[in-house]
Amino acid sequence: MTNPYWSPTIRELAPYVPGEQPRLPDIVKLNTNENPYPPSPQVLAAVRAAADDNLRLYPPPEADELKAAIAAYHGVAADQVFVGNGSDEVLAHAFLGLLDHGRPVWFPDITYSFYPVYCRLYGIPWSEVPLTADYAIDLADYCGDGNGGTGGIVIANPNAPTGRALPRADIAALAAANRDAVVLVDEAYVDFGAESAVPLIADHPNLLVVQTLSKSRALAGLRLGFAIGDAGLIQALDRVKNSFNSYPLDRLAIAGGIAAFADEAWFQAQRQRIIASREALVGALAGLGFEVLPSAANFVFARHPRCGGRELYEGLRRRAVLVRHFEKPRIAQFLRITVGTEAQHQRLLAALGELLS
Repeated sequence: MTNPYWSPTIRELAPYVPGEQPRLPDIVKLNTNENPYPPSPQVLAAVRAAADDNLRLYPPPEADELKAAIAAYHGVAADQVFVGNGSDEVLAHAFLGLLDHGRPVWFPDITYSFYPVYCRLYGIPWSEVPLTADYAIDLADYCGDGNGGTGGIVIANPNAPTGRALPRADIAALAAANRDAVVLVDEAYVDFGAESAVPLIADHPNLLVVQTLSKSRALAGLRLGFAIGDAGLIQALDRVKNSFNSYPLDRLAIAGGIAAFADEAWFQAQRQRIIASREALVGALAGLGFEVLPSAANFVFARHPRCGGRELYEGLRRRAVLVRHFEKPRIAQFLRITVGTEAQHQRLLAALGELLS
């Protein structure tokens, strides 16, 4: 369905499709990689306190206090930090501001499906680099032609939806082998077991690291994302932001973000809780005969030798358990399952047991 007023770009666009957000009671929701536990009490208190008469005023356009908190936490300068309305907005600005050079942007064939959407939206050519047979990234595939062929490289680390992660040394090698192009590392899930590339920023001016507070800090509803990189890269993102929306973060989000970085104890406790739950879920799924890829994220990617991914997905949905299924040839047998609470896992495993019996 189209409309005569649509532009040619929009007529040809295939938008990103997010996971279901149903408003039904008693749903086990393991399909969108949300944190199963609440945000820090300090965050909730800060957001409530910020809901005052100052809401009549625009927020600080540069969110300087939040940038300072992120910079202090990660040991970088404030001018090396960019903040936006969720990491998706930060990524969108990066594609337009840093990856649009008329040469193909490289990213894996199985990864976050928003990347080709950005390319289509901005008219950026791209090339999908196949993962290996065991769904890993082969560094040699991105380091072979001496910089000339790519307009930039985008790697989700850990990768989504596979959950596999590259060590920091591989990211350093990737940035060093592609010095004439930006290497963007999307670290949406890094806090659940991978090594962040942020410490590499000082030695690699072409490296941009993007993170979010949606997952490990349980703030998906507040929409907070950020990038860390060389000040020159950050200036490009600022130029895009200030040509699009000068006030991407509201006062509540800024206050909540600052508080989230202040409560390290809560962050570490909840992060470790999810990691432990993930490992327990992997063991339980293996006990049901699933093959589960190694995961450093807050989800697992699993397939069963006797039952198709679509069949399991639909069977679980009938039992009010939501997981994610992707209709792509190489991964159609897999389910992506968010790590949830123990009670949610019990319902998931019981439903899978029924389907596999």
